[in-house]
Amino acid sequence: MNPARMQARGLKVAEALSGRLPGYALCFNKRAVDRPGCAYANIRHQRDGLVEGVLYRLAEPDEIAKLDPFEGTPIYYSRERLPILTAQGVQPAWVYIANPLFRQDGLLPARDYLAHLLAGREFLSEAYWSALAAWPFQPD
Repeated sequence: MNPARMQARGLKVAEALSGRLPGYALCFNKRAVDRPGCAYANIRHQRDGLVEGVLYRLAEPDEIAKLDPFEGTPIYYSRERLPILTAQGVQPAWVYIANPLFRQDGLLPARDYLAHLLAGREFLSEAYWSALAAWPFQPD
C-alpha cells in the first residue's frame, strides 16, 4: 500500500484511490521464504469481512506485469481480478492472492513489512489503519 514503493518499483501510477473488498479479510499467512518465521499479506474469504487498501490505476495496462516479479507471481502469488468498491463505483482490479502451497497459519509480519502497509494511511479508514497499526509483528 506504500505509494513510494510503487514509484521505486518503476510503475507509472495515473491515480490512487481508496478501495474496499467486502467478503474478504486481511491475514498474514503467506510464508516469507526469504525471511524465515515471517509472513506476508494475503486475503481470505470471510463472509462479514472487509479488506481496505489502495487501488492504483496504472498509466498503461501492461504496467501490471512489472509488479508481478516483486510479488512473486506466478509462484508465490496468483493475480486475480476482483470487484473493488471505490468512491467512483465498483472497479475491477488485479489482486494478489497467496498460493496455498506457501500459506501457513500462526506467522507474523516483520515490522518493516507492516510499515509498508501502514504507509497507505491516507487511503484507509481510521479504524482499519488503527487495527493494522495494532497488529502484532515478528520481533527484530
